[in-house]
Parts: sequence; structure tokens; C-alpha cells
Amino acid sequence: MEMNLKRLKPKRVPLLRKPQQPVDDAAWSSIALPTQRKMVRRARAVMRLALAAIWTLMALPVQALLIMAPPATSRGFSQVYWRVLSRLIGLHVRTIGAVASRTSDGRPVVFVSNHSSWLDILVLGGRLPAHFIAKEEIGRWPVVRTMARLGRTLYVRRTRASTGRERDDMVSRLASGDNLILFPEGTTNDGSRVLPFRSAFLSVAELPVTPDKRTPIVQPVSLVYDRLSGLPMGRAARPLFAWYGDMDLFSHFWQLAQHQGFRASVLLHQPLDPERYASRKELAAACWTVVAGGAATLRQNRPVVPTAAPEPISADEATPAYV
Repeated sequence: MEMNLKRLKPKRVPLLRKPQQPVDDAAWSSIALPTQRKMVRRARAVMRLALAAIWTLMALPVQALLIMAPPATSRGFSQVYWRVLSRLIGLHVRTIGAVASRTSDGRPVVFVSNHSSWLDILVLGGRLPAHFIAKEEIGRWPVVRTMARLGRTLYVRRTRASTGRERDDMVSRLASGDNLILFPEGTTNDGSRVLPFRSAFLSVAELPVTPDKRTPIVQPVSLVYDRLSGLPMGRAARPLFAWYGDMDLFSHFWQLAQHQGFRASVLLHQPLDPERYASRKELAAACWTVVAGGAATLRQNRPVVPTAAPEPISADEATPAYV
């Protein structure tokens, strides 16, 4: 008996054709056609931009008044501002470990972190009781310049050690009870690695800031953006968060604000004592080893715990390896 091959051939059915039977319009719209998705995402970005602008306009006059108050008072409001701003743009933050505090003999804290985006300011500013040390170019950026000034940001040069004036400002700030946040990479990157730390940026850790000429303590911090749409984020999605090169700030924010369910993880390592290291290069190598190792573990979505700084070693022995 001959078989009718035409009868055995399956019919091709369009994947997204609307069913012929009556269905609930709301249920069908939840499939999110491309045009509708774009409209929803753009509306989300517009809403977040508007909320961020309103909150900033409300906070600026308050911080302008508090800047004349003691550092702890203005710093406290700055933390509230960055925390609220993070939530308004949809960014959730997970913190692992404990924040170091001023020691019993009055030694302040310098937090040392990797740097991949302008979002780092929101994340760390809302979690760490400290102000930022930033490159001097930020002092010329519109809007950001005003926010940085009200946030009591200190500016330093990128290509060489701090000048006498900058050094005096740091000593005065630390001695008065303030803590500082430092990005010793000197620039941002694509978020898939931690660049070698520049030892010149760690000159702040050598400053005598207590009556008995003790230096600050240093706490290494690893920061990674590890969730997008509530799911673990892979390498391909990291440029969505990273801000580097000649990227435009507004365009970067616009693309990011259209998404939801994104998260940053902050890993606070055990503090280390700069006085145990023979040079800034050894200190930079030790900080880089801890920060890069923690960031690599976070990027791989593995369980992670704060780590202690390695024993002092020669800077030549700590060869940076990108992971």
C-alpha cells in the first residue's frame, strides 16, 4: 500500500499568531509584543529619571545647609541621599561583611574599592560612612560637580602624588573625624576585571592623622553588579552597568533605567594596617590581591566571605592577573 507523504507532512504554525478563540485581552498583552515592550521600558526609564531629579532637587538645599555642620552630620544625610537614589532608579544593594570603624586610638578608615561605573558612587556612598576622593576632572562636570562639592568630595591629580595642599586637606579631613573612599585604579573599566592599583593613590594611607602620628587603617572593598532581571548576570551583560571610555552619562543611565531587577554586591573585607607594609607598592599589591579575588568570586556567583589581607610581600611577587 502506498503512503500519502503529503498527509504525513506537518503543517507550519506561526509561533506568535493570535489564537482564533476569544481570549482575555489583558492576558494576551502580557506576552509583551516588541512595540509594547519598548513603550513599557521607556516609561520606566522616564519615571525613574523624574523621581531621581525630584529627589535631588529636594536634597540639594538640605545638604547645602548641612555642609557647614560637623562632618558626621553632613555625611549621615549624604548616605540617606545615595541610598534613596539607588532605590529610585531600581538598584538593590547586597552587603557582605562589616563596615570598619575608627579605632579606639582614633585612627580613621580609608576604604579602597575597585571602580567600574558612576553607580559605584551611589552604592558605596549609601553604605560607607565616608566621603570620596575623586580625580580632579570630576570637578568640571556639570551637575555632578555640584553634587560632589556638596558631598564634601576631595580632588586629587591622576598622574602623580598629591600636592602639598591636597595632602594638608586629607590630613585635616581625616584628623577631624572623617573617613575617605578611594578608587586606586584611577579609572573605570568594563566590569570584567580589576585593574592594577596605582600606589600613588594610596599615599593617603601614609598620612599621620592622630596626635601620636598613627596612619589610617585601610579596608579593601570588592564591588560587583551581579543580578539583572533577578537572574545571575554573565559577562555579556556587564557593559550595561560599566561606564568607561567616552560613554555619555545620560545615555548610559537611559539604557540602564529601562531594566529592572538589577543588584550590586558589596564585599567588605577585613581591615589591614598600612604600618605593616614597607612601601606603598606593597600596600597597593596587598589591597589589589584582596579586592580582585573577592570581585572574581562575586562575578562567578559563588558563595563569598570577607578575607584577610595577605602577609606583606614584595610588589614584584604580586603579579596582577585578570579574572
